[in-house]
Amino acid sequence: MIVSVKDVHKSFGKQKVLDNVSFSIPEPDIVALVGPNGSGKSTLMNVMTHILKMDEGSVTILGKSNTDPNIFRNMSFMQDHSVLYDYLTGYDHLQFIGDVQGLSRQQILNTAERVGMTAYLNKKTAAYSLGMKQHLLLTMALVNDPKLLILDEPLNGLDPSSQIRVRQLLKTLYQEGTTILLSSHNLAEIDRLTSHILFLKDGRLIKEDMSEHEQVFYELTVDRPEQAVATLQKTTVTIEKIAENSLRVCLGDTPVHQLFQSLKDGHVTVHDINKKVAGSEERYRTIFTKAGQRE
Repeated sequence: MIVSVKDVHKSFGKQKVLDNVSFSIPEPDIVALVGPNGSGKSTLMNVMTHILKMDEGSVTILGKSNTDPNIFRNMSFMQDHSVLYDYLTGYDHLQFIGDVQGLSRQQILNTAERVGMTAYLNKKTAAYSLGMKQHLLLTMALVNDPKLLILDEPLNGLDPSSQIRVRQLLKTLYQEGTTILLSSHNLAEIDRLTSHILFLKDGRLIKEDMSEHEQVFYELTVDRPEQAVATLQKTTVTIEKIAENSLRVCLGDTPVHQLFQSLKDGHVTVHDINKKVAGSEERYRTIFTKAGQRE
């Protein structure tokens, strides 16, 4: 068992942040932790890594209690840039980890190159942009070649090119046998990384395999939306009006050519059509937004 979280409770004063949270990761996987700001994602990660003590429950990491400091020989936790020191260089941060973990200089340099931060490795972090700090934090998390990688918002502040590079790196790490638990607000990137998502709502986890929720739908722009709705309501498709001349249509088992034939028979002209896949964003809206919570 790589991760086992059982019946974890955590409160700050009278505010309950984690309420009987349980989940497990039995084998190498990429798992995403998703929820609105303030939902407890960072708290859960801090509890798992024993930065915060839980009120009740238990956590085991790679078969050991999370209170055992030796777990950090085989796992890493990427936090936010508040853990960085402005007066130290990127290499200084990595060398400190290397000294503690008994790592070679070459291993440090290889990891920096893999993440793509070699060019500014010897600059003080006071001069780093947010994206550069994210690269350093990720390098710090990877330098000990962990079996379990916990990442808190790893894509924050990255430009599109860096997001692609980090996404590809995480996929490669998974293929090499590393288990990754990450939180992110970037739902599109999560969909590209994994279908296994833990939604955190009101301190409780809602576990999802997004492959069970994924469905193809089409967004249509038509000349006669009311007529289009009336026509398609006679078929087996699911239809929703999303703008003045725009419709969202879920075909289910209906062939797409039958959709166009039905509209043609109803004397409706389609001006534009976009095919989309409902993934974690749609599920997020179902769980949170429709329940009256803001995103």
